[in-house]
Amino acid sequence: MEPTDTPKRGPEPQDVDGPGVRRGVPRGSETRVAALYWEAFGRKLGAALNPPDKARAFLAAHLHHDRGVVAVVDGEVAGVAGYQLAERGLTGGGAADVLSTYGTLRGLPRLAVLALMERRAADGELVMDGIAVAPEHRGKGIGGLLLREIAAVAADHSCRRVRLDVIDVNPRARALYERHGFVAVHTEKTPYLRGLMGFGAVTTMHRPVTPAAPTNRQEVR
Repeated sequence: MEPTDTPKRGPEPQDVDGPGVRRGVPRGSETRVAALYWEAFGRKLGAALNPPDKARAFLAAHLHHDRGVVAVVDGEVAGVAGYQLAERGLTGGGAADVLSTYGTLRGLPRLAVLALMERRAADGELVMDGIAVAPEHRGKGIGGLLLREIAAVAADHSCRRVRLDVIDVNPRARALYERHGFVAVHTEKTPYLRGLMGFGAVTTMHRPVTPAAPTNRQEVR
């Protein structure tokens, strides 16, 4: 088995007065996290993972628990942000898993679609794997809490910056990222993906990372 990083604790989950943020996807919440992720990115991922029920089950079965940050409200995951480090992201599942789930004939075209979305982190870079907040918890600052914790994760891993991609049909997400220090550095026109995935351009954004100060955080074991 490949080695995994042990997630460090973020702020402890709080009570009903506000969301708590923690590093690592809690065991037992895979279905909830997969549902949130699919609700946010189902249109983009649909060509590769549809039908929705099978897609959510696939995501839940192949999550990398140590590559996510979650917001918890009343004991339930209210939001999740995934990230990629050392070539591992929140959403897993390799070629063999796709072919096993969807069959060879239907699986091979899906692998081609997934390859279009593949992103590699450069040295000193943490790549975000997407952020999703439950509809009933939007507008309460959870997205900002998750982004701040992602920046802290990047600092703890000595990364110089956080990178993400935002599509042209999601201006609210872009506005959130800009409020939290992300700057657009490049936009790629993708008209060939509009019919397949519903968007025609992708903007890459960077956020510089301040080196981490010494911490007394305890590791989760």
